[in-house]
Amino acid sequence: MSSIKYVVEGSRPLQGSIEPAGNKNAALPIIAASLLTRDRVTLHNVPRIRDTETLVELVRSVGAAAEWRATNTLEIEAREVRVEELDPGLCANIRASILLAGPMLARCGHVVLPPPGGDVIGRRRVDTHFLALEQLGASVTAGERYEFRAGALRGADVFLDEPSVTGTENALMAAVAALGTTVLRNAASEPHVQDLARFLVAMGASIEGIGTNTMTIHGGASLGAATHRVGPDHIEVGSFIGLAAVTRSPLRIVRAGLQHLRMIRMGFERLGIVCEVDGEDLIVPADQPREIRSDLGGHVPKLEDQPWPAFPADLMSIAIVTATQCRGLVLMHEKMFESRLFFVDKLIAMGARIVLCDPHRVLVAGPSALRGARVESPDIRAGMAMLLAAMCADGTSTIHNAGQIERGYERIDQRLNALGASITRVEEAGK
Repeated sequence: MSSIKYVVEGSRPLQGSIEPAGNKNAALPIIAASLLTRDRVTLHNVPRIRDTETLVELVRSVGAAAEWRATNTLEIEAREVRVEELDPGLCANIRASILLAGPMLARCGHVVLPPPGGDVIGRRRVDTHFLALEQLGASVTAGERYEFRAGALRGADVFLDEPSVTGTENALMAAVAALGTTVLRNAASEPHVQDLARFLVAMGASIEGIGTNTMTIHGGASLGAATHRVGPDHIEVGSFIGLAAVTRSPLRIVRAGLQHLRMIRMGFERLGIVCEVDGEDLIVPADQPREIRSDLGGHVPKLEDQPWPAFPADLMSIAIVTATQCRGLVLMHEKMFESRLFFVDKLIAMGARIVLCDPHRVLVAGPSALRGARVESPDIRAGMAMLLAAMCADGTSTIHNAGQIERGYERIDQRLNALGASITRVEEAGK
């Protein structure tokens, strides 16, 4: 088995245009939802990354035909779906394997799932999935593996115990196949949840309240063939805003999905990074204030994540690196995962002035002159944050375990090199 590292030459100015890839967190549930119909589904703008490739292998393992027709176009035809215990090795690679519960219940009435894997960023509970599917008529047995059974799914008034994104997606997929009407309350409303809902509508589902925290699903409709284009990844857009800011470079983010960027832009404006809109594009000028905005009365400001439409948790790592290059003091509060902020010790080793207050909060004082270092990517988002830090640091950095970054960012080395970066991708055999 090989591992991947990036060797990054820092302090290089960037310039040009870049288009965000399709939203991986939309593509994954949409691939899973393709099992709900026997007819052919064509998906465009699917990011060709490790996580989507792994989920494609999983849907093939239960009998679906899935073929890449172009670099980012995927066709899936699930004429027959069989009950199989899914490959524990594949499931251990991605958390999205849990998304097969709803579609497999709908098609087969039974599914056995090994515990899902994914990023090591703290405990990621799956209770919400179980509670929602139970209310829709499934029985769930949890132990070393998760077993779901349902003679028939039935519509219900479902209140989620937390606005879990994947929990909402599983409930939504099960509800479109259930007999009767489901009201899904306290639902997540992130752009990727909206994208999944629109895909289900394209297949023939009836869903009201898309984009809100209460959705009404009129289940039992016959689902058929559909063609769908996955929307742009707003987390990738936020990553590129941070990239332009820390490298002091002018960047145009093409077809950026502006309707989903209001709070993301507000969060970066708090750090002194202001973007401009030109049609469907977002422009990040090189000339920026980079002055952290104090709260009224001169108080230390706080940037915190919350459920959508607030600032997304997946951008906190990027925002922290951005703050190291902005003048002033800011408290960053990551509320969801108790291990996500531990990567800041690597930034401190590179010269950042950061105090880790507790597992959920860091105090960042900027600007700091970062220097190249040998670091490791602990998860997708922290890995991308480390790449941003390396690109604005003086000297050369080596990022080990860079395969984690590639789980979420398609061909990121090639795309950034096209802007003027110097990132050498190295595969190390036997690591």
